[in-house]
Amino acid sequence: MEPVIAHNAGELLELVERTVFGGREAFAMVDRRGGISYANAQAAQLLGAGAEALAGRRIWNLFQKRARLGLEERFLHALEHCQPIELEELDAQAARWLELRGFPFGAGLALHLRDVSARRRAQQHLMLLEGSIARLNDLVIITEAAPFRAPGPRIVFVNEAFERRTGYSRAEVVGQSPRILQGPQTERAQLDRIRAALEQWERVRVDLVNYTKDGEPYWVDLDVSPVWDEARRLTHWVAVGRDITERKRDEEKIQYLAFYDPLTQLPNRQLLLQWLEEAVGGEGPGRDGALMFIDLDNFKVLNDTLGHQKGDLLLQQVARRLRHCVAHGDLVARLGGDEFVVLVENTPEKPLDALTAAQAVSRRILSALGEPYVLPGYLHHATCSIGVTLFGKARAPVSELLKQADLAMYQAKAAGRNAVRFFDPEMQAVASENAALAADLRAAWRDNRLQIEYQPQVGLDGRMSGVEALLRWQHPRRGLVAPDQFIPTAEETSLILPIGLWVLEAACAQLALWARRPERAHLSIAVNVSVRQFRHPDFIDEVMRCVRRFGVPPGKLKLELTESLLADNVDAAIARMRNLKEMGVRLSVDDFGTGYSSLAYLKRLPIDELKIDRSFIRDILTDGNDAAIAGTIIGLCRSLGLEVIAEGVETEAQREFLALQGCHRYQGYLFCRPLPLEQLEAFMAAREGAAGLTPVPSSTVT
Repeated sequence: MEPVIAHNAGELLELVERTVFGGREAFAMVDRRGGISYANAQAAQLLGAGAEALAGRRIWNLFQKRARLGLEERFLHALEHCQPIELEELDAQAARWLELRGFPFGAGLALHLRDVSARRRAQQHLMLLEGSIARLNDLVIITEAAPFRAPGPRIVFVNEAFERRTGYSRAEVVGQSPRILQGPQTERAQLDRIRAALEQWERVRVDLVNYTKDGEPYWVDLDVSPVWDEARRLTHWVAVGRDITERKRDEEKIQYLAFYDPLTQLPNRQLLLQWLEEAVGGEGPGRDGALMFIDLDNFKVLNDTLGHQKGDLLLQQVARRLRHCVAHGDLVARLGGDEFVVLVENTPEKPLDALTAAQAVSRRILSALGEPYVLPGYLHHATCSIGVTLFGKARAPVSELLKQADLAMYQAKAAGRNAVRFFDPEMQAVASENAALAADLRAAWRDNRLQIEYQPQVGLDGRMSGVEALLRWQHPRRGLVAPDQFIPTAEETSLILPIGLWVLEAACAQLALWARRPERAHLSIAVNVSVRQFRHPDFIDEVMRCVRRFGVPPGKLKLELTESLLADNVDAAIARMRNLKEMGVRLSVDDFGTGYSSLAYLKRLPIDELKIDRSFIRDILTDGNDAAIAGTIIGLCRSLGLEVIAEGVETEAQREFLALQGCHRYQGYLFCRPLPLEQLEAFMAAREGAAGLTPVPSSTVT
């Protein structure tokens, strides 16, 4: 190949431009003073002037004023030392960024110019984007799109939030696998979800536990997305994570409050029901075991006397003792109040015989809960009652098991407390009958089918001194339901409160009517008051309102109270009785001698009368013990200055015996059966004007 020879300077420039830059690039030359000695068309276009206008101009004057001094120094230095030069600057019009590369030759520098505005804008955009990512509060990790087999994709970028939260610097993690963030609590299932999505080049979002450099676990809401290039090739993965540790802690607290009792830290009713459903109520074969209801005996007394704070401390100690009474894997739960439940199951890990295990656990519980409790300033003794029901592999409704254990627990209470009772079908029959009776009683109250009858009370001369109001229930199918059958049901269902108030109002209304008739103004009416009614906070106010509303002398209203009032919180009962006495209402203790008879309390009671129970009167002529008890009660009343009345007097001989002992007021079939008000009025009208009520055969009383 023959060499190309240039015959003059112009030919030389064209030769350089054509051979070096291909005739298509911007090319210029500057002399040793920095003046432009040549510029091709492409260079003139980039520099914003014609070739003639550029001739002789200092190259640095074609750029921004702020950069000219520095450019002048760099160009002159390169020219003086015959060194190459390379720079990027914004042109004088701020229209484009130019890249200049200068190559020294004998007459100055040959310059190659290129418009790099697009690249600069991309760089600025990238810097802005990187700066924004770096300042995000969310954690950002960018990895390469490498295969997932070990070592897997490598980290190429993390932002400042990542460094702050994890404790790793960027230098420590770049080039590492994201696996360095995993730890013992990182869920395998979530990692598998991420891998499955990434293998399909899909976006995925999970909640994941990661670990800091110091080994502290934290929760992150992680969103992983693929990044594609212009040719739709996968280049990177971008993971944006939000720290949700506080949210997860709040969720755990909410979860805890939903399923655990905050006082005792035991599972609550909700969690118990879930366990029971899994054991006996779901699909498939069940597990055999035992369900135990534990109720503290007389817990209300502790709360009422020492306060709820000490009651809470007691419940916490009970919970701790119960945990120590069961094996690992058995459930101890608190239903509420002073009620606890133990669920003992036969599992492959803990094989057992349900009956044997329940007997052993219940004995341990009775013993453990019977030990003294050290409370602030007080040593408390308590017992518990336990009801147990067994369940087998056959599926059964959870509600039925709960009902059975509850029934057995109440049988333990009825047996005297501090006892264990196992459920049997007879309990269910009794409970079903009680439930039916309660439903019928509600219907009777709603439909006004309850009635009040009155039985006369007479003195020694046979004249009436008053009556006792007695509640009657004539059931369309059951017939006449005895009070001792439906009154306990009324108390259990709280119906006794509205029923008792109704009887009280009826008695006061009748007293008001009799007060207008001189021949009957001396009569009193005795009203029976149940324990639940007496202890109701509004009871005293209700009595006062009734007396004032009907304008009756309070001394004509007599409230008959039972001895069971004295079983709990005697001082509070006495205080309420004194309030009634201050109103002028008379008080009588009904069925004296059959319940909580305590002479120590009797002398403190602000009462007017004792009523000898009919059980002592029935055999008073043939049973020496009954005669002695009746005589003792009469003598006691005489000593304490109390009135005494005998109920259930059915024969003249009984009346005469009582009279000889000093009892001069009576009530019973010897004188009159309980009568509806209309018949009572007729009965009294027929005998008005007579000297008194002579004993009448019960068969003649309609």
